[in-house]
Amino acid sequence: MNGLNTAAIYVLQTLGSLYLLIVLLRFTLQLVRADFYNPLCQFAVKATKPLLNPLRKVIPGFGGLDLASLVLALLIQLLLMALTLLLMGYGIGGLLPQLLIWAVIGVTALLLKIFFFALIVSVILSWVAPGSYNPGAQLVNQICEPLLMPIRRLLPNLGGLDISPIFAFIALQLIDMLVIRNLAAMSHMPQLLSPFL
Repeated sequence: MNGLNTAAIYVLQTLGSLYLLIVLLRFTLQLVRADFYNPLCQFAVKATKPLLNPLRKVIPGFGGLDLASLVLALLIQLLLMALTLLLMGYGIGGLLPQLLIWAVIGVTALLLKIFFFALIVSVILSWVAPGSYNPGAQLVNQICEPLLMPIRRLLPNLGGLDISPIFAFIALQLIDMLVIRNLAAMSHMPQLLSPFL
């Protein structure tokens, strides 16, 4: 593999993963019922609209879930992985079923990362700017709240100290270590696709 292929893979993975993040963020925002008048939500809607609108005509939503954006995320992940393998010189003819499994694993891993990093930002904001009305801070809180609310119900009242993010971090890390990594290993995901995890 020459340096040009390495550079192409880097650009492909960086830009493709950024757009994939925006698509998955749109799915997440609808999943947590975020305020779509928020400017950051509007950005996600406008950035994904050209590819999402044709899919919505074919794939309807179900139970409040935007299945079209989830399918779009899977297709983008599948394409990114296939192009990465092709640029590395692998043939992908017989790998389509495995590529689909790897795409599901990659999208699930990215979804966990969205919640993980939203939790980190939420914890930092609770120290630096508690109760902030910044659109970004409100969006992060809207993403984290459905994850933290069930944990808060189980924990005893600690006099205003909220330790629910600690348990959420532990749960997300355990899912990543025990489920995502093991599924990737069991499905024989090549090491060169590990940046998608």
